[in-house]
Amino acid sequence: MTDQSSKDFRTPALQAIRTEREAIEALEGRIDDHFVRACEVIMACKGRVVVTGMGKSGHIANKIAATLASTGTPSFFVHPGEASHGDLGMITPQDVVIAISNSGNTSEVVTILPLIKRMGAPLISMTGNANSTLAREAVANLDVSVKTEACPLGLAPTSSTTATLVMGDALAVALLEARGFSAEDFAFSHPGGSLGRRLLLRVSDIMHTGERIPKVHEGTTLSGALLEISRKGLGMTTVLDTKGRLTGVFTDGDLRRTLDKNVDVHTTAIEQVMTPNGKTIQADHLAAEALNIMEEMKINALPVTDEAGDLVGAINMHDLLRAGVI
Repeated sequence: MTDQSSKDFRTPALQAIRTEREAIEALEGRIDDHFVRACEVIMACKGRVVVTGMGKSGHIANKIAATLASTGTPSFFVHPGEASHGDLGMITPQDVVIAISNSGNTSEVVTILPLIKRMGAPLISMTGNANSTLAREAVANLDVSVKTEACPLGLAPTSSTTATLVMGDALAVALLEARGFSAEDFAFSHPGGSLGRRLLLRVSDIMHTGERIPKVHEGTTLSGALLEISRKGLGMTTVLDTKGRLTGVFTDGDLRRTLDKNVDVHTTAIEQVMTPNGKTIQADHLAAEALNIMEEMKINALPVTDEAGDLVGAINMHDLLRAGVI
């Protein structure tokens, strides 16, 4: 057994990275007419894209299916072995099948080819052998061949699976662009993630409303405003005129600046020390936009208004944190 304390782990690791990088670079010359044809077939698909593969190719196929599904191309994975025992019923003539096999002759995949062809579902292959059975039967074959595997034995799928994964990503991105798939579309398929929350959550979903809005009227003393800030716990209070219109805001930062001036908190009216016409945000705007404003202005809270400019709520940094926007 080799003494691990003296073994150089870096050299084979770096060589593996170089080998796989070369495999990826070789793909640039293979974005050809076959690739364009594959994109056209998928864009014309009225059903779903079914991705299949065996062994390590199956793991890559599963990931490609997930990437397609999350970027606007409805897709799912079918195990070729299970397809021969009933799961082939998951595929319809309206679907497109992407079959992945480095050799292009994987028996479990080749076995189901006649049935796929008979039902009329277009077949796209991703193989390392353009003369293989799978490649010949496909309407488009995406070449993912590699000169050598990163495995020094040349046995474990390494460079070949990396090349296939990257080709799958290239296919997904090309389709995403063609569909005009937006960040908001992406968020709808990822509502539980932080990106989904940032792109879908509105200010109105998390703002304080009604009696929870900190507010005082002009003429209120500074001490009265401080009590309101303390009661509502948002680190600020809005200031309204006699008609209930928003005229300003008073924050913790305003308080620090005011105390530096040695004013009398019991006699000073709030409108004398507030920030007039302070920054606001509308209720239908994204919560992420509220975060951007707070960070840019170096403030921790915002009054929320409707389209007419009337006060309808308030939001602070803690609300954004609890909602997972930060």
